[in-house]
Amino acid sequence: MISEKIKKGRLLVAEPSVICDLSFNRSVILIADYNEDGSVGFIINKPLKYTINDLIPDINADFIIYNGGPVEQDNLYFIHNIPEIITNSIEISNGIYWGGDFELTKNLINSGKIKKDDIRFFLGYTGWDPNQLEEEMETNSWFVVENFYKNKIIGKEATDFWKEKLQEIGGEYLIWANAPENPVWN
Repeated sequence: MISEKIKKGRLLVAEPSVICDLSFNRSVILIADYNEDGSVGFIINKPLKYTINDLIPDINADFIIYNGGPVEQDNLYFIHNIPEIITNSIEISNGIYWGGDFELTKNLINSGKIKKDDIRFFLGYTGWDPNQLEEEMETNSWFVVENFYKNKIIGKEATDFWKEKLQEIGGEYLIWANAPENPVWN
């Protein structure tokens, strides 16, 4: 597998061999930060059974919450594509932004100015110490692909996203794209 270089805004795709790790099995992760201090990302294809209203009752919306990763799962994070109205956010790349003024964000959601395709919420995040992600890449746990969706990835349907990425790559990955999540089910 030829993999892209690790870089903010790219997608980290779990290799089919990652089957014993419930957090990362069939995960697609948006790399939110990558530098000499380590890496941070958000799993973008694992919706939870919660909405933002379930966690924060004063937000009147049913935006789905996603499992962002195994680190700090008691914290809520968000990415969005509307920096012109959510202040104090940090650009990841391709028009995707991380965080911002949360009180303002709550008010904008409640007033209908933020839609589902503008924002995605996560419980937790994925994180790697310096060189840890590179070591995992060397053991064929991940491959990196370009994010061709750019900031539209925020509204992308998550259910079959991992399968779609494997089908795009093709070759030996096609058989895995159609395999059951648990090999025992085969």
